Amino acid sequence: MEKTEIRISGLGGQGVVLAGQILGRAAAYDGKNVVQTQSYGAEARGSITKSEVIISDDKMTFPVVRQCDIFVAMNQEAFDKYCKCLKKGGLLIVDGTYVKKVPKLDVKILTISATAQAEKSFASKVYANMIILGALTKVTNIVSDNAMKKSINDITAEKTANINKAAYKKGRELTGI
Repeated sequence: MEKTEIRISGLGGQGVVLAGQILGRAAAYDGKNVVQTQSYGAEARGSITKSEVIISDDKMTFPVVRQCDIFVAMNQEAFDKYCKCLKKGGLLIVDGTYVKKVPKLDVKILTISATAQAEKSFASKVYANMIILGALTKVTNIVSDNAMKKSINDITAEKTANINKAAYKKGRELTGI
């Protein structure tokens, strides 16, 4: 891996920022150079949100995602706004619960119904972001499983760390790999 640019997008309240923070910290635990940024609308909840993570073995000279190697869309509006950022041949991960219209693209596509699965398995849609992270890390091996678990422990509240790790594990299982 030289450098991988990742954009995670969705609506405020879907855990997009938290997902980027966890992924970024896990990359740092694995000894990678990493930059993580986020932006969201003034309303915070319900507005389009994005979290960007750049992971590199080398030093980075520009800390902003230009074109994504990996693009995660947790809802249709975010997909529609940011899908043009994905590189040809990149990886698109969508939450099939909310992303229903994906045009033909020259990319690899992984559809995980993360929100529906979170509601079914954990009785709350708030764990969809962890399911997405599990799927992303399983199919890309961009960070180690141990680094992700440590990052989840360190960033999430102690009372929810175990359920977040269970949701992360569920996402890894849903890839079928």
